[in-house]
Amino acid sequence: MNPVKRIPGERFEDARGLIASLNTFRFEEVKRMYVLHHNDTQTLRGWNGHRFEKKWFFCTKGRFHIRLVAVDNWEAPAPDLPVEHVHLSDTRSELLCIPGGYASLIQAEIPGSILTVFSNNTVEESLADSYRFAASLWNNQKEAQ
Repeated sequence: MNPVKRIPGERFEDARGLIASLNTFRFEEVKRMYVLHHNDTQTLRGWNGHRFEKKWFFCTKGRFHIRLVAVDNWEAPAPDLPVEHVHLSDTRSELLCIPGGYASLIQAEIPGSILTVFSNNTVEESLADSYRFAASLWNNQKEAQ
C-alpha cells in the first residue's frame, strides 16, 4: 500500500496580505474538488474509506485533526488497526495526499474550520468505491504525545 504523504506548499506574507500556494503540486489526477465547512469541534466526519480513490486535503481555514487507517479487510476491518494522526492548519501551506486503501475521520479543532478536498474520481466512481464504518470503530486509540 502506498504511504500517506505531505506535499509542502509555500506561504508569502507582506503588508498586502497572505498568499498560500501549492506551486509544486500538479493537478493531472484531480477530477473534482469540494469544500467541507465545520461549524463546531464535536462533529466527526467518518470513518469513510475508499479502496481505490485518492484524495488530497488542504486546510483553507482553521485547523483539523485527521485520523487515517490502512484498512485490512473492507467487509470486516480489524478494530485494532493502527491509527495515524495528522494535523492540518491554515498556518502551514501543505497538502495531505491519501492514496486508496485508507479510511479517514475528520474533526475540526477550531470552530468555523474549512477543508478543501480534491479527488481523482468522479462522484459516481467515488460512490461505487465508498465504505463507511462507525465513528467509534477506531476512536479508542489515543494520539501519541
